[in-house]
Amino acid sequence: MKPPPFKYYAPTTIEEALDYMAEYGYEAKALAGGQSLIPTMNFRLAQPEVLVDLNGIPELAYIRPTEDGGVSIGAMTRQRQVERDALIAERAPLVCEAMPYIAHPQIRNRGTFGGSIAHADPSSELPALALILNARLRVQSANGERWIPANEFFIDLFTTALEPEDLLVEVALPEMPPGSGYAFEEISRRRGDYALVGAAATIILDDNNQCQQARLVYFSVGNGPVEAHQAEAALQGQQLTQETIQAAAETAAANLDPPGDIHASVAYRRNLAKVLAGRVLEKAATRAKA
Repeated sequence: MKPPPFKYYAPTTIEEALDYMAEYGYEAKALAGGQSLIPTMNFRLAQPEVLVDLNGIPELAYIRPTEDGGVSIGAMTRQRQVERDALIAERAPLVCEAMPYIAHPQIRNRGTFGGSIAHADPSSELPALALILNARLRVQSANGERWIPANEFFIDLFTTALEPEDLLVEVALPEMPPGSGYAFEEISRRRGDYALVGAAATIILDDNNQCQQARLVYFSVGNGPVEAHQAEAALQGQQLTQETIQAAAETAAANLDPPGDIHASVAYRRNLAKVLAGRVLEKAATRAKA
């Protein structure tokens, strides 16, 4: 299959790319790794009249420490580089744990960190990670730049707060607080397939080993990453025992409205959500206690 005809531009600076995006607006698509965009174009599901290729802009690919103890990742940084980076492992270990679940090494060699987040596939791992880690997303256009918190970035199915002339240029991840634990798991039919259900959790304990803060975010259960607010509230101030974790997992699953399809029914996805919530909350709690 072949895509419909389009104009192709390969800028070498951010400013040049932003000028193209401003000129063509809704008619243009930014090309990052192309692991999602090119197949949808080949199937004629996306038919942009203009492609703005960002691969010739080296200033968009980097991993840097931030003064607050976090890390900033350029939007064009390859997923494989993020997976193997020592600074990511030190300052954002949840990201390091999740990266091997993304498709296959060949895909991660080309796929970009920012491209996956901007694409906002509800079955993708990186939007869920951005949400649970309170990422801040730096967006630029020809008119200037702005920062968007992750909880305001994902709007609906494949829909974000990006305007037609915008480019996502950086993802900033804050430092994980002391006394915190993390965990990530997903279940798919085969390794590398899109997840039937996936979940990530972070836990912060106080000096008495009581839950100071719990976060639980699912993906592949809705139109974007889904945060289990009721389950988080149920764990607040509690000792994290098997009983309290199991009760929270049941609460989380009961409040989900996942889709059913040829791969998994609604009831099956809900059961997977309960199982995964129990696993990631328990693992995150164990790491927090350690």
